[in-house]
Amino acid sequence: MIWIQLFWEFFKTGLFAVGGGLATLPFLYDISASTGWFTTQDIADLIAVSESTPGPLGINMATYVGFKTTGLFGGVIATFGLVLPSIIIIILISKILDKFKESALVQRIFYGLRPASTALIAAAGLGVAKIALLKLDVFEETGSYLDLLNWKCVLLAVLIYIGLKKFKKHPILYIAIAAAAGIVFQL
Repeated sequence: MIWIQLFWEFFKTGLFAVGGGLATLPFLYDISASTGWFTTQDIADLIAVSESTPGPLGINMATYVGFKTTGLFGGVIATFGLVLPSIIIIILISKILDKFKESALVQRIFYGLRPASTALIAAAGLGVAKIALLKLDVFEETGSYLDLLNWKCVLLAVLIYIGLKKFKKHPILYIAIAAAAGIVFQL
């Protein structure tokens, strides 16, 4: 029964998460809240693992959740649930898009999807930033604004951002640096 639910949750995610891997995050928060399979803190770990491993982010996240929930078969089921809508949609679109690609309605649909994708990705990014950079639990206890930010993580994020913009090295280098900083500075 849980495998059917796992497939269904990720099928819905794959069907409606337009915009790539980060667009799946709002759906993961919803799955977390409705099923209890994982916590919001687990989502931060899930993102870190998914970003650090080869492959598309959304697929890595689905595989991780499925595996964490019910093992290897769960990973396969969740991943299949996530990609099946894309396969179906791509097949359908490829059959009809050539006939309608000049249609004003089709163009408007695509222009409407772009801001929706942007909003989903922005919401996901802000959710990740909240988990990674803020210490809301400590702030609620102390009430001190100095306790609100996880200063080590904020500094690391700023340095990695500057490094990305200034030196334009491969993302793997920055992932390795962040992992090493996490170990050395006990982030």
